[in-house]
Amino acid sequence: MALAVVASRALAGLHAPEVAVEVHLANGLPQFTIVGLPDTEVKESRDRVRAAILNSGFEFPARRITVNLAPADLPKDSGRFDLPIAIGILVAAGQIQCPHLADYEFAGELALSGQLRAVRGALAMACQTRRAGRAFMLPRDCAQEAALVLADQVYAVDSLLQVCAHLNGTQPCSPIVVNQNDTRPVYPDLADVKGQAAARYALEIAAAGGHSLLLVGPPGTGKSMLASRLPGILPAMNEEEALEAASVQSLGTRGFLLEQWRQRPFRAPHHTASAVALVGGGSDPRPGEISLAHHGVLFLDELPEFDRKVLEVLREPLESKVIHISRASRQATFPADFQLIAAMNPCPCGYQGQPSGRCQCTPEQIARYVGKLSGPLLDRIDMHVPVPALGADELTSAVAGEGSELVRLRVQQARDVQLQRQGCSNARLSGLALEQYAAADPAALALLAGALEKLGLSARSYHRILRIGRTVADLQGSVKLERHHMLQAIQLRRSGFGV
Repeated sequence: MALAVVASRALAGLHAPEVAVEVHLANGLPQFTIVGLPDTEVKESRDRVRAAILNSGFEFPARRITVNLAPADLPKDSGRFDLPIAIGILVAAGQIQCPHLADYEFAGELALSGQLRAVRGALAMACQTRRAGRAFMLPRDCAQEAALVLADQVYAVDSLLQVCAHLNGTQPCSPIVVNQNDTRPVYPDLADVKGQAAARYALEIAAAGGHSLLLVGPPGTGKSMLASRLPGILPAMNEEEALEAASVQSLGTRGFLLEQWRQRPFRAPHHTASAVALVGGGSDPRPGEISLAHHGVLFLDELPEFDRKVLEVLREPLESKVIHISRASRQATFPADFQLIAAMNPCPCGYQGQPSGRCQCTPEQIARYVGKLSGPLLDRIDMHVPVPALGADELTSAVAGEGSELVRLRVQQARDVQLQRQGCSNARLSGLALEQYAAADPAALALLAGALEKLGLSARSYHRILRIGRTVADLQGSVKLERHHMLQAIQLRRSGFGV
């Protein structure tokens, strides 16, 4: 048989379109050609495949070899096509006899010795392979994450020789089984945070309704501690959310780690991060921090220290929950349903308003510092909460605060109410659904109308206050949004920044 077709997968953002690796052997001077829009990494597979075939004990055909990666208009990258190309050459040369080749998909980078190396995006590819109804043969180092999707259909292999032995039927491999640990992941406990009752309550509201939160206070008051404990009080991830988050993680540089299964992502990029690092991009588009935080938390510490242009790119994904990346030759869409938690100091030195009088910042310096954050960005952050310095009594107190598990139970109960009532969290309510499910009594509406006029709040602030108030009412078990719920929402929304 001089022609063989082997199924594999490419990566285009979070999608993994099917690629047919067509291998044809013809008479003529020995030549090895790869067509079908391959990039440099794919073209280099010619030398890796030749060496791997020879070092695995097979004969490399001294013929004219043409490899076509179809469809031809889809860019192909990385070394994941090494394994299917090698299998196609051996099948076309008659060195492998596999009548059920169409039932498998292959991906893996070959070492010169014939051993297999891991490839990124295994989980994203496995999701598409499941829809195609095929089994998947992958390097052992990335097969476990694929097995989370393809139960009993993923074969973890170590070398080209092992794949050939399985296909020939001489030494069949068994599908791997991954033991999915259903116990709740371990997160930092909220009980570690002393004092800060107002900030803890705001964190609970943020978790219950999916709201974004800005913590403002001097250094050392627990802003970072509070933010790192948000994942521990969020509702447990369901199967769909866990798979989506893991699929995005598998596209990252580090890949997906099995111990992170069902664990809410917590991403905390440094303030020197670029716009591409934050939202994703590159010539081969990859997810940025906002996508790696999908279904989790994105924590931006020292918010004004980020470049203003970098922060402005957050405005669209905060609303749309997706990020579209367009390049000259490629476009990609990544999910970005993250919960934003930010922290900042009240002034450049951080000690404005402290009784010690340590702050020597002038009004102009403070205005310039706060002015690094644009009004439209601050307007998109639901709650702005002060985190004051703690007194000696609170710091030395032996009384522990409420633990994460108790808070999480209340958050879960409130989130369940929202899902049963409207099918989404309160932060996602908009339009007619917001008017219907966040309807307030006349006293509450009168209070909100007065706040809008006196504080000069925007229409976006009006809607966000309604959503926050609805979450406050849910946590308190109230069916109707009443005046005291609205008052709390206004206090949580109001800040010293005029939004």
